[in-house]
Amino acid sequence: MDDDGIRVLGRGDLADFLALTAQDRVVNVFAEHRARATALDPRWLGGEVWGRFEGDVLVAACHVAANLVPVGCDPDDVRRFARHALRHGRRASTVVGEHDLVAAFCDELDGAWGPARDERWSQPHLEYVGPPRVAPDPLVRHSRADDVEALHPACVAMYTEEVGVSPEAGGGAEAYLARVRQLVSRGWSWARYDADGQVEFKAEVACASPWAAQVQGVWVRPDLRGQGLAVAGMAAVAESVRREVAPVVSLYVNEWNAPARAAYEKVGFVETARFATVMW
Repeated sequence: MDDDGIRVLGRGDLADFLALTAQDRVVNVFAEHRARATALDPRWLGGEVWGRFEGDVLVAACHVAANLVPVGCDPDDVRRFARHALRHGRRASTVVGEHDLVAAFCDELDGAWGPARDERWSQPHLEYVGPPRVAPDPLVRHSRADDVEALHPACVAMYTEEVGVSPEAGGGAEAYLARVRQLVSRGWSWARYDADGQVEFKAEVACASPWAAQVQGVWVRPDLRGQGLAVAGMAAVAESVRREVAPVVSLYVNEWNAPARAAYEKVGFVETARFATVMW
C-alpha cells in the first residue's frame, strides 16, 4: 500500500468493492459489471482496480484498464488516484465518470499524459424506468447470429462517428467483431432491419448488473435520420432491457447532440448526473 493508502484490489476485496458501487448502482453500473464478471482478478480485467483505504476500510476505488473510472470517490480521492497513476505510468486511453471527478483527476495530471485527443466535459447521464412516453417500434428486435454480417458494419460506422477513429484501427478488427458477436449471443443487441436485412436502427447494452443496464451504440442509418426511428426504436429497446436485463436503463450522451437528447427525452429518459470523457 502506498502513502495515499492505495493498493491493487483482488478477489478478497470483491464484497467491499460492491458495497462501494452500491452507493449509486446506476452511475456505477460499468464498474459493478466488470467486478461481477471478473471477481477483480487482473487476468480477466485486462487491467486493475485500485482501492484507497483508511485503516482497513475501503473508502474509494478506481477501475484502471482501457477505461479509467472512479468509483465511490470524492475529488480528493481522485487526486490521490491521479498521483498514483503518475507514479505507475499511463495505462488507460480514456478517463470517464462524473464530471467533477474527471475534472479533478485531469487537473492533478496537469498535462503529464500529453494533450488529450478529445475532451467531452458535459455529458448528461440519463435514466429510464418506464413506461415509455411513445409507442415502441414493433420492428425492433434482438439481433441474431445470422444478422452479424449486416450488423457489424453499422457498429463500426457508429463507433467511428462517435469516437472519431475506427474500432478496427491498429489491428483491432478481429477483437471488435468478436465483441459484436458476444453482445448478440448475450441478447444485448437490438436492431430494426429493412426488407433486405440491412440495419436501419440499432443499440446495445454495454454492461449490466442486477439493478441497472447501460445502453450504448445508438445509431440510425444516415439516410433515415430525422424520421423518428430513434425515438420509437429507443422506446422498444428501453422496454426490452427493462423486462429482460435490469429495471433501470441508463446511458450518457454528448450535450451538443441535440437530436439524440431530444429523442431520449421523448422516450422518457431523465437526467440524473453529468459525466465527462477525456480521450488520449
